[in-house]
Amino acid sequence: MAKNNNKNPQAMSFLDHLEELRWHLIRATIAVLVAGVVAFFSKELIFDVIIFGPKKADFPTYKGLCDLSQFLGLDQSLCFKELPFSVQSRKVAGQFSVHIWTSITAGFIIAFPYVLYQFWKFIAPALYDTEKKHSKGFIIVCSLLFFAGVLFGYYIITPLSINFLGGYQVSEEVINEFDIDSYISLVRASVIACGLIFELPVIMFFLTKIGLVTPESLRKYRKFALVIVLILSAIITPPDIASQIIVAIPILILYEISIFISKYVIKKEKEKLNTKK
Repeated sequence: MAKNNNKNPQAMSFLDHLEELRWHLIRATIAVLVAGVVAFFSKELIFDVIIFGPKKADFPTYKGLCDLSQFLGLDQSLCFKELPFSVQSRKVAGQFSVHIWTSITAGFIIAFPYVLYQFWKFIAPALYDTEKKHSKGFIIVCSLLFFAGVLFGYYIITPLSINFLGGYQVSEEVINEFDIDSYISLVRASVIACGLIFELPVIMFFLTKIGLVTPESLRKYRKFALVIVLILSAIITPPDIASQIIVAIPILILYEISIFISKYVIKKEKEKLNTKK
């Protein structure tokens, strides 16, 4: 079936829109797969350096914690010589399966700006020229926020979680020998979850545009948002107060930024209405 790139979006039928969406999804999927193939053949970098980096005592986050403890006069209390656990594969196709799915995840992260671009290309024809003009930075802003969240998840959430859970024991009789699926799931969940959470300002921008939220409602429910953030922090981090605070602070900052963005959108909408009058 031929693509409908030249059709007027106002005149396109529902099936035409589905066809257009299908092609955008195909392009985005191809980009993820191509990036995934590159990641697949970069096995040493992806696994030895990135995935298993937080398992090593010389990981930058652990060095930073060690320097911080010495600066605060806590001696070596936050310094780690080794993490007391090993990673194993207990399935015949375990390592190959992990290699495939980790490559696809890496491909999604690498191709994220292009995936956003395809999403933008799909919705752009339905926007007014002024809306397109003010939304040119959409892909750049979303990508930067996503990558900032990914880095935060990788360098903060992941090592805190691995250090706490990897060293936790209910008894000396129990040895921590984690399956590779479990280990990589923790890394993947921490990274992807933080990447998506950092998109909060963009989500609030669109919710304000369609009238679902306002600056006043965001301020009114700030206390409830704080509780939700703390619960979310408790879910994606180890069960200790320090880790939860470390995670909660940037999310709360993003929430405050969202209020400012919502206020800016409402202001621009009012200016547009006054101009038409």
